[in-house]
Amino acid sequence: MFYYLFFEKLRQFFSPFNVFKYITLRAAYATITALLICLVLGPFMIRKLRHMKIGENIQKEIQDTHNHKAGTPTMGGLLILASLLVSTLLWARLDNLLVSVVLFSAIWFGGIGFLDDYTKLVRGKGIKGWYKLIAQAVGAFVVAYYMYAFASSSTDGVTPNTALCFPFFKNIRPDLHWLFIPFAMMVIVGASNAVNLTDGLDGLAIGCVLFVAATYTVLSYVTSHYAVSAYLNIVHLPQTGELAVFCAALTGASLGFLWYNAHPAQVFMGDTGALALGGVLGTVAVFTKNEILLIIVGGVFVAEVVSVIMQVSSFKTRGKRVFKRSPLHYHFILSGWSESKIVIRFWIVAAILLLAALSTLKLR
Repeated sequence: MFYYLFFEKLRQFFSPFNVFKYITLRAAYATITALLICLVLGPFMIRKLRHMKIGENIQKEIQDTHNHKAGTPTMGGLLILASLLVSTLLWARLDNLLVSVVLFSAIWFGGIGFLDDYTKLVRGKGIKGWYKLIAQAVGAFVVAYYMYAFASSSTDGVTPNTALCFPFFKNIRPDLHWLFIPFAMMVIVGASNAVNLTDGLDGLAIGCVLFVAATYTVLSYVTSHYAVSAYLNIVHLPQTGELAVFCAALTGASLGFLWYNAHPAQVFMGDTGALALGGVLGTVAVFTKNEILLIIVGGVFVAEVVSVIMQVSSFKTRGKRVFKRSPLHYHFILSGWSESKIVIRFWIVAAILLLAALSTLKLR
């Protein structure tokens, strides 16, 4: 909105408004805007959720460690989504279709999470797993098909939009053709559920999302910049620049929500936030051709998912557990670590993975 108002309409009357054409400026202010919206609306939303008695129901399996959190306002993902959407609408160029699709992804996956949270409050249990997975797959298909059929290819004339790019290898870019659609769906749905599994301790998931969002802010920008992408020998996708504004807004919204979600949490994001955050991270990864890199920068999420897979597989085949409890953060809780120590150490790992992911831009 501001781009059209100040750059396209008013710059002829006041030349300093030319600065609104720069992605870096709009990304910076998108971060600040989302952060401020979260901080200002946070107390009101927490009071509203508490007044409506929208509180967390603790699962029977974790009542021994989390029962003291029962009743804490949940569905705080609405605050994240509101901050993210408003900031993006204000600062991003809305004629960029990638922005429209990633906003669709946020709303679709957030809607699934909202329905799941609401069902838990009304019926005591959420949507059946298969129903939720099918709904996620539908949203992911829309995103994947758009990338397959309509998105612009790299300007190098060699790398199609269905290519798969590998970190550390500059010339290995196999074209998946129609197989790109199920691959992209797997990335998006997997990311959505991975964030949801990680959301078990105060500040854990949102803190890790913050680092991943910051990473993709940088990746989106360098991928869109002709000179930088040529220097780094990565694909050049001009349209992804506006995704940097979106990811910057996501970073700001994550910071703002963390203010209220830090231990002891005043509000939980619920599936409303977790599914939406994972969905948009997967979507941005697909649009910037950094799907494989998501495994590195999102290593904490990957570890949580792998711990669940290992636990279930081991128990079904051998009748034994690998971890005291899964996902992984519960194992450390039962090992005697304090909640704050687990969260901060996972954040440290996430920060290291951020640096590792960005280093792959040059190490090719």
